[in-house]
Amino acid sequence: MIFNSIIPLPFYTPFFYNALLVVILITFLKLQVKGYVIQSASKKEYVSLLFLFAVTLYMGLRPISFVFGDMGIYAKYFREFSNGAEITNNKDYFWRLFMKFCSGIMTVQYFFLLCAILYVIPLYSAAKKWFGTDRYFIFLMLIASFSFWAYGTNGIRNGIATSFVIYGLSLTKNKYLKYGVFLIAYLIHGSVIIPIAAYVLTLFYTNTRHYLIGWLLAIPLSLALGGFWESLFASVGFGGDRLTYLTDARFADQFSRVGFRWDFLLYSAAAVYVGYYFIFKKHFDDKLYHQLFNIYVTANAFWILVIRSSFSNRFAYLSWFLMAIIIFYPFFKQRFFVKQQKVLAYTVLIYYGFTYYMTL
Repeated sequence: MIFNSIIPLPFYTPFFYNALLVVILITFLKLQVKGYVIQSASKKEYVSLLFLFAVTLYMGLRPISFVFGDMGIYAKYFREFSNGAEITNNKDYFWRLFMKFCSGIMTVQYFFLLCAILYVIPLYSAAKKWFGTDRYFIFLMLIASFSFWAYGTNGIRNGIATSFVIYGLSLTKNKYLKYGVFLIAYLIHGSVIIPIAAYVLTLFYTNTRHYLIGWLLAIPLSLALGGFWESLFASVGFGGDRLTYLTDARFADQFSRVGFRWDFLLYSAAAVYVGYYFIFKKHFDDKLYHQLFNIYVTANAFWILVIRSSFSNRFAYLSWFLMAIIIFYPFFKQRFFVKQQKVLAYTVLIYYGFTYYMTL
């Protein structure tokens, strides 16, 4: 394919982050100097589509390699199916059925392109529904998120499932379609039952202050009770065998650090603080934003309880995938600051700065 013939494998991921850095710096400078990034509606449309196609194609046509983590395992299963292998167990049956079907009509490279399409387009569609012509900016922030690239190239099923959850959350006029999308997301990766359950909870309980208190309480509960929560959730079978790495020491060596992740907690807390600031300090009264914030806080609190587990970052992602929306949504719905565009510019720089630092 064109990209992997031009860009050597060791530089493929760094090229993505460095190209994105250039875009972010241009965005920052335009906000600082002109007070806007793009004014023309037609140009916004063009840039939105440019981002969509560029990111989807670059991600989807990457080299097939274990350099991208689980991609190599997906490729192995796909080739086995294409050679006539049958589905031998019911674990993740819907996904295996999807792979089996694809193996009969396309090559493995086009399968990964399809996965990228299923990952990226729901994000773009949700941004379009929520932000209209300004979707290019929010879509850029979703792309600039810490976990975006990793969950499009490594944790592929998880990434696709959470993208479907975001798209489902954007469907406000047809609840049957919304729940249908949620069901598909769950069948792709059962772990998204956590943000889906959080969404259901917000339908019945809307007190954001209490959600915040619950999030704060999760920290001492996790510190005090150690591995109790991991054992509890694993013992009751919550999420099936996807939770085996909560308690299985075999996975410890595969994760950079196991223990209470204060660094990840601070990262998560940034979005919590932003939501708190806009809702309680700036009195941002937007029903959808309150609901999205409550979902984020609930899902993140669950992760805090199991923060010591190996691969706890995978549980963190069940809230982190909403972070860009939580941080940038208010900027496009209401004016809060005299020099709001400058505040937005520095927020963009800090947001991607963390992503870039973590990939060095």
